[in-house]
Amino acid sequence: MTNFPLFPESASTVAGQIDAVYFALIALSVFFSVLIATILIVFAVKYHHGKQVKRERAGHSSAKLEVFLIGMPTIIGLSIFFWSASVYFHAVRPPADTLDIYVVGKQWMWKIKHPGGQSEINSLHVPLGQPVKLIMTSQDVIHSFYVPAFRVKQDVLPGRFTTLWFEATKTGEFHLFCAEYCGLDHSRMTGWVTVMPPAEYEAWLARGGQDVAPAGGAAKASASTPLSQTGSGAFAQLGCNACHVPTSALRAPRLEGLFGKDVKLRDGSVVKADENYLRESILDPNAKIVAGYPTPTLMPTYQGQINAEQLIELVAYIKSLKGEEEDDAGH
Repeated sequence: MTNFPLFPESASTVAGQIDAVYFALIALSVFFSVLIATILIVFAVKYHHGKQVKRERAGHSSAKLEVFLIGMPTIIGLSIFFWSASVYFHAVRPPADTLDIYVVGKQWMWKIKHPGGQSEINSLHVPLGQPVKLIMTSQDVIHSFYVPAFRVKQDVLPGRFTTLWFEATKTGEFHLFCAEYCGLDHSRMTGWVTVMPPAEYEAWLARGGQDVAPAGGAAKASASTPLSQTGSGAFAQLGCNACHVPTSALRAPRLEGLFGKDVKLRDGSVVKADENYLRESILDPNAKIVAGYPTPTLMPTYQGQINAEQLIELVAYIKSLKGEEEDDAGH
């Protein structure tokens, strides 16, 4: 007998909450559909042509009935709104202690980069019971990263980073799809998310992202280069260290401890230094100029000089730079 489940497996911390809202909406829809259909049938039978019943218009009204018919739908609607909004906010706000993994969508594949430099294509390995945040961008058109078993889906856009997070609750392999029509081979842009016990995941990383252990069963040291280290090389190669290091003679904003902090801009506004801010500052330095620095900025644009993967490496390197306060906290 073919295994054809009615609903996808539930395998993340948010899946049960999303399912509860979904089934509640289905139950309400069924209840009111049956109620309205029943009333229509009863009235149609009772008052059909030729039936000897009174059809005079009633001359009175019921204030209690009007309050009930107005109040109950309002209460039900607001309850569903606040409940679903609570689930939504939980589903889109990642916790602080996430494992950050980078994703590049291309026609027609998913390319995954782990912090340690391990790369995957149409496959994503994650540890069980640890929140994972995917930082995603597209190299060409709009894609959509969709894992039904986790009940998560997020558009992946060219020209910016989007994020998605989940925490797997079951080990195994789960389908990964592109849920946005992205061209000729859209239907082939699929893959698998493999959830592993933490110890097995660490061993997988140590093998350089290989599913099969080397002969003899001993895990070899990974040949992968961490993203922050690769980004450090690109940082030097592109000449960023001529301005953005403490010993530089040229005046430029400090990058140590920048990520996640509020940045005051020349126009008086304040923005958070997240992945999109770093990306925009690299590709379009004049878009948001830091307070105290000239307009236009002296920094050249790197638009067209680096691809999506190199940009991810630079962002990962800048995120790894710790400020003095963070260094002190780590001692």
